[in-house]
Amino acid sequence: MKLLFLACLSPKTGNCTTAERIRAHIESAGHTCELRDAADFKSSAEVASLIEQKPPFEGAIAIHLFKGGRLLLDTQVPFGVVFGGTDINEDVKVEQKRAVMEQVLLKARFAVAFTDKLKAEAEVFLLSQSSKIYVQPQGIKTEAAQSFCWSEFLRRSGVSGEDVEDLHVFLLVCGLRRVKDPLYLLEAFSEWHTENPLVVLIIIGPKIDPVFTEEVEAISKRSAGVYLAQERSQEELHAAMRRSAALVNSSVSEGMSAAILEAMDLEVPVVARDIPGNTAVVQHEVTGLLYSSPQEFVRVSQRLLVDGELRERVVANGKRYVEEHHSLDHEREAYQRLVDTLR
Repeated sequence: MKLLFLACLSPKTGNCTTAERIRAHIESAGHTCELRDAADFKSSAEVASLIEQKPPFEGAIAIHLFKGGRLLLDTQVPFGVVFGGTDINEDVKVEQKRAVMEQVLLKARFAVAFTDKLKAEAEVFLLSQSSKIYVQPQGIKTEAAQSFCWSEFLRRSGVSGEDVEDLHVFLLVCGLRRVKDPLYLLEAFSEWHTENPLVVLIIIGPKIDPVFTEEVEAISKRSAGVYLAQERSQEELHAAMRRSAALVNSSVSEGMSAAILEAMDLEVPVVARDIPGNTAVVQHEVTGLLYSSPQEFVRVSQRLLVDGELRERVVANGKRYVEEHHSLDHEREAYQRLVDTLR
């Protein structure tokens, strides 16, 4: 089959990584899958015209019911959709967007939710289409760069000094946009750094929102112990994760954080904000640590640095959780089965 795949493709974001991975699954079954950025299209009519080009597309897939799925409403080919966290955490609160998402769900052959909770919430907020919503967690595969210099990474991130090897680096991986809320912890972390200069926070990720990026740059510059690093390749990022004290998540909402799952797979402790998308994968003091305020973040992080038994437990359980629930092979098989329903 020749398939069109619509997704938000800002470089080096979770959406982009997920879309590339799903496309690889589909193409490994012998299909042709053309991945296009949903932002390149202004209307569903444009997508319908593209689908009818010669040779025509025979089916379609979209990530995010509103951002991508709405562009498929005028097409005559069968399609499936994948829920994004924004769909349920944000877009359903807007009546106009919710109505569009309901149309998409009604017309779609299948819909994929990353968690049982996301499926349950979709059934509450949208017209019930339970039979066509499948739960398939993200598949995870990590590959850290072999030729990676930790001290050079720190230097290029703005961290200086003679004792860089002794630092406890907390790595906040996120695209720079408000929903990721990278500013949430800065004041509390700076106070902690003042008390303990060996703890530093590095924020790293693509600059998605230019206006917000300027705000993050300005505030991080005047926040002691906080650094804003240039984005790196996936392999370099994974290598940096391995050397860090913990992977930090501070998001206001999440569908399923690939960075959290990648850290678990790399045997790095996770310290995540206590929100529904994170609690679906992080169980406090079992697979990671959760916090509900900046002050609580500091408390659990301090404990992580001194409690070796806690660190070993969450690392081992996190690795086991990813192996048991986020198999790349299972994800590949699931999407190949679902694509067959588009024939």
